Formats: sequence, C-alpha cells, structure tokens
Amino acid sequence: MAKKLKISVIGAGSAQFSLGLVRDLCLTENLRGSHVVFMDIDQERLEMIFRLGKRYAEQLGSNLTFEMTKDRQHALEGADYVVNTAYVLGHVVEATLRDLCSKYGYYHFGGALGPYHQFWLMLSVAKDIERFCPDAWLLQVGNPVFSGSTMMTRETNVKVIGLCHGHYGYREIASVIGLDPDKVVWEAPGLNHNIWLTRFEYEGKDAYPLIDEWIATKGEDYWKNHRARSTHDAQMSRGACNEYRLYGLFPIGDTVRRGGWWYHTDIATKKRWFGEPFGGPDTHIARPFFVKNLEARIAEMIKASEDPKYDLVSAFGKEKTREQIVPIMDALTFNVQGEFQVNVPNKGSVLQGIPENVVVEVPAVINQSGIHIKPITQLPAKIMLNHVLPEWLDMERDYYAFKTGDKGMLLWQLLDAHQTQNYDLAETLLDELLAHQDVRAVEEFESFSSEEFINTYFKYSKELVK
Repeated sequence: MAKKLKISVIGAGSAQFSLGLVRDLCLTENLRGSHVVFMDIDQERLEMIFRLGKRYAEQLGSNLTFEMTKDRQHALEGADYVVNTAYVLGHVVEATLRDLCSKYGYYHFGGALGPYHQFWLMLSVAKDIERFCPDAWLLQVGNPVFSGSTMMTRETNVKVIGLCHGHYGYREIASVIGLDPDKVVWEAPGLNHNIWLTRFEYEGKDAYPLIDEWIATKGEDYWKNHRARSTHDAQMSRGACNEYRLYGLFPIGDTVRRGGWWYHTDIATKKRWFGEPFGGPDTHIARPFFVKNLEARIAEMIKASEDPKYDLVSAFGKEKTREQIVPIMDALTFNVQGEFQVNVPNKGSVLQGIPENVVVEVPAVINQSGIHIKPITQLPAKIMLNHVLPEWLDMERDYYAFKTGDKGMLLWQLLDAHQTQNYDLAETLLDELLAHQDVRAVEEFESFSSEEFINTYFKYSKELVK
C-alpha cells in the first residue's frame, strides 16, 4: 500500500538530478501520493523544476504533490527523506577559481581549498535535519561524497547514505569489449571516486582475461580512433588501462581521472592518456564544454517549463533512471529489498586498513531493517598504499582544516601539490583564494545560521563571476 512520504530536495534546481528523481518517484508504485518539496536559493531554477515536476507527474497520471520554497527549515520540517544535490559554488565559479590558480602556474588546478565550501553547506543541512526532521534519512548526492559524508556522520547523528553513479563504469567496460552489461557480475569497493574492480564475471567465468585480450588486440586502435562522446568518456582510455597494468585491478568511474600527477601535467599529456578531443573531464577544453551543455540543458528545461503544450513525457522519457535514490527509499520504507552501491561508515572494518569512522563505498543489501554491508574482496596492498590510504589522509587533512580553521593546513595542501613552483607563490595564491573565504573553526558553527551561510556564499559566488 502506498504511503505518503515527505521528500525534500535541497539544491533542487540541479539539471542532473531533480527531474530524474521525479520520474523515478512517479514510476514507483509504493511512493504514489508522496509530497515532494523542492528547495533552492535560485528562484528561476526553483520555479523551473517545480513546474516541470508537477506537469510531468500530471502527464503520467501520478498523484504526487509538489511544493517549492527558498526556506530550508520549511522544506525539512517533518521530512522522511532529504536529498542533498546542492553545489555551493557552481561550475562557473569553479572555473573562475581555476583561472586564478592558473596565474601561478597551476594547469587546470581544481579544489584549491579542498571541499571547504561544501563542508559548510553539508554540515549546515545535516544540523538542520537534526533539528527539524531527526528521523529522516539523508541521501547525499552532491560532491564531495566521501569527505562530506564522513564529516556529517562524525559531527551529527543523522542517518547518511552517500550516493554516486560512478560505479556504473563497469557497464562501459563490458560494452566496449563486447559483453552484455546486464549479464555481468561485478564488485568495486574502495572510497568514493577511488573504487576498483575486484570482481568481473560473465556467464559464470572470470571476465578479466577478456579485458586483457581486448587491450592486446584492440586497445591501440581504440585509443587512436575513439573520440570521446562526452567529457567523462574515459573508462577505457589508455590512462585507465595503464592504471590497470600498474595496480592489477581496473579503476572504475571517476577513479580513472585521478591516477597520478604524471597523467595531468598539460593538455598534450592528458590527451595522450585520456583521448581526443577533451583529454578527460578535467581540462580547459572539457570543462567549458561540459558547462555549456549544462547551461543548454537548463535553458531547454526552462523553455519546456514555460510552454504548457510541451510534451514532457516524450521529451524526457518514462523509463526509470539508474539512480539509486528512489529504490533505496522503496527498500527502507516498504521492504522492497535490493542490492546497492553505497557510501557508509566502515563499521566492522569491512574495508580493512580504514578506520570505522571513515565512510567507504561498498555493496550493501538494503531493506526495512536498514543497511547491511556485504562481505567484499579486499583491495591489494599496492592499491591501498598508493591510492586508498593517501586519499583517506587527504580527507583527514581537509577535515582537520575545517574543524580548526587552521590556515597552515590549507597552505600545506598547496605546497604539497606537484604543480607548486615555490613556497612564496603558494603563499600568495592562498592569500588570494582566502580573500573571498569565511574561514573559521567549526566550533563557531552554532553561531553561524543557515540564512547567514546562504547569504555569505551566494554573495561570494556573485562577486567571483562579475
């Protein structure tokens, strides 16, 4: 029997998630009659997704109800599920920060201050959940999922599940080497954006030899002639296969774009490892292209939302997405058990070598009784030593800097970056970056209201893009 749930979407103006979420809700019988509250600080985007969601549901004959608000407290009060997709700076501001870093010799240098901005937003949302809907589940889909989910589970009692779709990279591997992805049995544990294919089976047999055969017989031709269909089309790139050769397991999803500094020194190097025409997703060619497409999609959605005759079902489809958000709601509320790839605390040390209070990305069975992490194949020592443990320590540094407001920790991160030319340049860059920041210890958080947070960073974003 359908149960009316209140589902609050924070950062609802996202072009990536919200309409797909509405589609999945409409097509999930148990969630019929649920109430969806869209919350965003951008009025135009908020109105756009509200109109689209409402009309799309009506076209499908769904009895979902919708509401829009810029008031986060109102959005959260009494919520059963909170979906946080919000990204504080946005891609345009992120590009501005990259341009600032480029003045000091950093090629397409991202995350110059780590996830500091997102930490403030995530903790602000989580603490509001504790106040206004303490029994709700928080589904965190906005990045950084790994460090942000770890922080929220340490600082609050909120039930957090971090979600990403990078694990579907196994399907790209299968497709490229000629296998049916639906028949693949797979496993890819690790940390978010740092997961490795520990199991890859097809029709009951280990399919890794089929990857080896493809690399040996077709790899060079593919790398020479394949042109990326999107900025993130790098799963079978020369770089990904090189990482497989180095470490013995295939990197999955966004793991591919990480590698080491030697894959990312300049655009020619990036194109060698990640192919034409973009050189992977993190270049001065790829990011503007990605943002342009994103803006075009938003413009299309705004146009569709304003045209009452626009056929939304024909335009956006009526098949469920591969996102795990709604199936997890169905599992937790209605006991429709399923297997999922989730980011949750490493209880029971399921990923050996990582503390229990660190969030890991692992397979889990979810039903009405909760989240049950499945046993996993442990990652080999060289991946743990070269990738996973350093990533964990980087997260702890970001977390410590956020907790203490210690600017020296932020300087250390710049000094440790391979592209840093000397101490003085790093210190000058940090001063420029911090000129726009509200850096304070997290202990002061209680005096920093949600409204103040929103106003501070909304103003900051506007200033950067002038």
